[in-house]
Amino acid sequence: MMTDPIADMLTRIRNALQIERPYVDIPASKIKVAIAAALQREGYVWDYEVIEDSPQNVLRVNLKYGPNGERVIQRIVRESKPGRRAYQDLRSMPEVLQGLGVSILSTSKGVLSNREAKKEGVGGELLCTIW
Repeated sequence: MMTDPIADMLTRIRNALQIERPYVDIPASKIKVAIAAALQREGYVWDYEVIEDSPQNVLRVNLKYGPNGERVIQRIVRESKPGRRAYQDLRSMPEVLQGLGVSILSTSKGVLSNREAKKEGVGGELLCTIW
């Protein structure tokens, strides 16, 4: 039994980037698909798809690299953990690397980046930080 499936997803992405894989397969869930959608909207991954061939659906995330093979995602960190939840309200939401990175939040309006959450005027649980 896995205690933190979001951390597992982020670790799989981190490991795939280390060996320069074009994509990574992750066991699918609604929250993981929503995180992949937020990463795509912010330009950190090319795209994603849910493959429904196996008994458990698989989320395939196509990773993004620069023109010379450099990684677009330099660092990806899990912020809120099962033992210590982290929440951000609208007023205390910090900029990540002065706007070069993003935070992914689980809000009442869905999984959003910190930029989208500010536009919507909501806060929520801080899932991860990416730059």
